[in-house]
Amino acid sequence: MDRNTTIAFILIGAILVVWLFINTPERNEQSRTDKDTTSVIKSQQEDLPKPDQEREKISQKKTDQNLPEDTPLGMFSQKNVESGRIISIETDLAIYELSTMGGNFHKVFLKEFNNWYSAGITENKDYYKHSVQLINHSLGNPYNISFISTEGKAINTGILGFETESLDRHVLKDNDSLLITFRMELDSDKSINKKYFFKNGTYLIQTEIEFNGFNGLITDNTYDVVWESGIRFVEKNSTNEAGFSSADLYYGDEKVVIDAPGDGEKISKDFNGRVDWVAVRNKYFAAIMIPADPTQVEGAYVEGQTFPTKNLGLKELYSTRLVMPFKGSAVENKKINIYIGPVDYDLLKQISLNLTALVDFGTFFGLKFVVRPIAEYLLLPLFKFLNRFIPNYGFVIIVFSLIIKIVVYPLTRKSFQSMKKMQLLQPKITELKEKFKDDPQKMNKETMKLYQTYGVNPAGGCLPILLQMPIFIALWGLFQAAIELRQQPFILWITDLSVPDVIYDLGFKLPLFGVQEISGLALLMGVTTFIQQKMSIKDPKQQALVYMMPIMLTILFMTFPSGLNLYYFMFNVFSIAQQYYINKKKDDVELVPVDPSKRKSGFMQRLMEAAEQQARQQKGKK
Repeated sequence: MDRNTTIAFILIGAILVVWLFINTPERNEQSRTDKDTTSVIKSQQEDLPKPDQEREKISQKKTDQNLPEDTPLGMFSQKNVESGRIISIETDLAIYELSTMGGNFHKVFLKEFNNWYSAGITENKDYYKHSVQLINHSLGNPYNISFISTEGKAINTGILGFETESLDRHVLKDNDSLLITFRMELDSDKSINKKYFFKNGTYLIQTEIEFNGFNGLITDNTYDVVWESGIRFVEKNSTNEAGFSSADLYYGDEKVVIDAPGDGEKISKDFNGRVDWVAVRNKYFAAIMIPADPTQVEGAYVEGQTFPTKNLGLKELYSTRLVMPFKGSAVENKKINIYIGPVDYDLLKQISLNLTALVDFGTFFGLKFVVRPIAEYLLLPLFKFLNRFIPNYGFVIIVFSLIIKIVVYPLTRKSFQSMKKMQLLQPKITELKEKFKDDPQKMNKETMKLYQTYGVNPAGGCLPILLQMPIFIALWGLFQAAIELRQQPFILWITDLSVPDVIYDLGFKLPLFGVQEISGLALLMGVTTFIQQKMSIKDPKQQALVYMMPIMLTILFMTFPSGLNLYYFMFNVFSIAQQYYINKKKDDVELVPVDPSKRKSGFMQRLMEAAEQQARQQKGKK
């Protein structure tokens, strides 16, 4: 490579390293026994707001009044309860526990996704020990109604007693469905009904909120539907999970992300007008409120905060609410669909096309409009198509990397040919430098003419690599958050493609980089990067690049999921084979003058004109 091309490669590499450093997931202690993990979970709960504090914070949003301590709920005090009966609904996909206290969700277990820990769980139920549970029930059950009564009391139905005629347990199979109604009755003609319609084979729950005889009991002509306890963190590494957690809503025909800052400062935001949906999410799962008629929504409110926790670093808690109109009619109802499940592109697409915006494929310095279509419409469909024939995702990734290598081969070949021509042209450029060493402008002009004569683009070696960058970033985003890789084993020591494949714990963190655990695949990726660099860079003056890039990338990739590292390791292996093949075909690249009638205008022509203009300006100054 010539000097300018080398500088360009270094700049591209520096940009890439900076981007990777910014987006590198942080690590914290995760090599624990089940007992240790259970104690950590308890410590996390201690650090988060207590249920009473959280309810008070939510209910006080719309009023600053000092309420009488003896009857803080006014006429609703008679319905205040401390606990409730649990109703269990089991489908093929999930087990829902609903409580008569609030008529809301108590726990939600996803049967197809396993937990990371089981020690310390005393309930004699297999799904309690093995299945992911998403509700922060210790902070209060979510999906409540909040409003200001005409007595000036801030009412949150989460602490009110509801009644239901439902049995304690239901099991849905095949095409079964179930309707459960919770009723909170002030008197014979004043009540709130919360209806839940469950259907087997889906994570979507249809709900309906109905007010009977509440005209004259609610002020402001609005009430809020509140999800105030966020969603539970369920991965080994909570700091990494916090990096993917947020409250999202679809507002103004685009997704808006509310991400709590890491310094613990609370963030909150009001939205007025139509809201298609509002969600709280962690890395792989989400709880989403989806109004059946978004035009009936008057707005939304979202707040979030980051909390430091003992040992594991960080947790984030988000509260969301939909502002619904209350017209003062004798009977009023609103339908809201609830999705509690995986952030899976295909599942979300079946519900609503704009829900797929919840799947984050990453971005590259604001170029999301370039990266997302590549991941959404090319890479993800190909990835899932391969899995239909190859059950093990590790082998899917290997085949996937081979296909991507074949697809980008024309760009790679073009880059190699351009760099090779620049190498062959170097003796002639050296002659020009010697001949016009006292006339830089003349030298530049003659150099541009030389490029044009042989049809060489000085930027040709870099442009193909730049064109591959959006694909690289799209792949990074795809493998970082693909729920398909969660807890999926490969071979040998690689037991989970969604987390780093740790082969050794140093026992201390490396200064500056913060790396403590050594990833086997990251080491292999670094070694193959070094081999590839060694094969392509021959100039002794540029050997620093051969060592610098592999070392930097290896350190950065130590914290990446093993699925991502497996992809880049195999991509490097195929690149080495490709480079070996290209190097064997040295005679393919020749320095031959281009027929003047076939020379292309454009970039080279502009370079020529710029060189000539510079020469004229310099001559005019003399």
